Amino acid sequence: QMQLVESGGGLVQAGGSLRLSCAASGTIFVINAMGWHRQAPGKQRELVAVITSGGTTEYADSVKGRFTISRDKAKNTVYLQMNSLKPEDTAVYYCNVQEGRGKYGVVNYWGQGTQVTVSS
Repeated sequence: QMQLVESGGGLVQAGGSLRLSCAASGTIFVINAMGWHRQAPGKQRELVAVITSGGTTEYADSVKGRFTISRDKAKNTVYLQMNSLKPEDTAVYYCNVQEGRGKYGVVNYWGQGTQVTVSS
C-alpha cells in the first residue's frame, strides 16, 4: 500500500510563489504518473499538472507558464512550483499517483490535500 504525504501549502499574496511537495512511501510497484489536482469551494476537482514516468508533462491552460511540475524519481517525490499566483488559484491541492499493476491494471492514490490561499 502506498502512502502520500503532501507539504508546502499556505497563505501567500497575489504574485507570490509556493512550492508543493508530495512524497510517496510504503509498498510501491511501478509509478506511471504523478500529478496535482485542485478543488476550490463549490467547484469540481480539476487537473493542474501531471508528469509521466518518461518525463512528459501536461498542464491545465490556466496555469501554463506559471506552474512547473517536476519529479525526483529516487525519492518518489513530485513537486509543484507555483509562481505568479492569483486569487483564483486558491484551492485545496491534492497529490495523485497512478501506480501500474501490470495485468491487474492501475491504482490511483490520493494525498490528504493541502490548502493554498492567495490573497488579493
